[in-house]
Amino acid sequence: MTVITDLINDSDEADIPGPAHFQQWAETTVQRARTSGQTDKPVSLSIRIVNSEESAMLNQTYRGKTNATNVLSFGCELPGVTLRQLDETPLGDLVICATVVIREAQEQNKAVLAHWAHMVVHGILHLSGYDHIDERDAEQMEAQEIRILDQLGFSDPYITH
Repeated sequence: MTVITDLINDSDEADIPGPAHFQQWAETTVQRARTSGQTDKPVSLSIRIVNSEESAMLNQTYRGKTNATNVLSFGCELPGVTLRQLDETPLGDLVICATVVIREAQEQNKAVLAHWAHMVVHGILHLSGYDHIDERDAEQMEAQEIRILDQLGFSDPYITH
C-alpha cells in the first residue's frame, strides 16, 4: 500500500521529527487500518505541524473548544463518483500542534518521538473511521493504537509513568 504523505511544518518548535518518521508512521497505520473492500489505489494524507495559536483557532472553529489541542483530524469529504476518478484516495488532513505534543510528552514522562508517533497514529485512525466517543469504541481504538505503536517499536502510550 502506497501512502503519499505531504508534511508541512508551520511551527517554530525545533524538536520536530523528520519526514521519514512521519512517512513510516503513516504507512504502518494506514496498512493496519485498511478494511476489506477498499481499493489498492495509493492513499494520500496531509500532515501540518502548527503553533498553539493556530491549533486553538482551529479547535475553536471546528470543535467549539478554546484551547490548543494535540491533534485534529479532518477527513476527506468528496463524493464517491469523484473519489473513483482520482488516481489516489485522499484520506484527509492532520493538524498537529508541536507545542502541545512536546509539553504533553514532558508532563507524561514519555519520549517526545513516541508521543509524536502516537499523535500521528491516533489522528490517522480517526481519519480511518475509529473514534473514542463511547467506552467500547475507545477500547477498540486504543487497542489498535497499542498494536500499531508496538509494531513501530514504541511502548503502550496509555501506561502512566
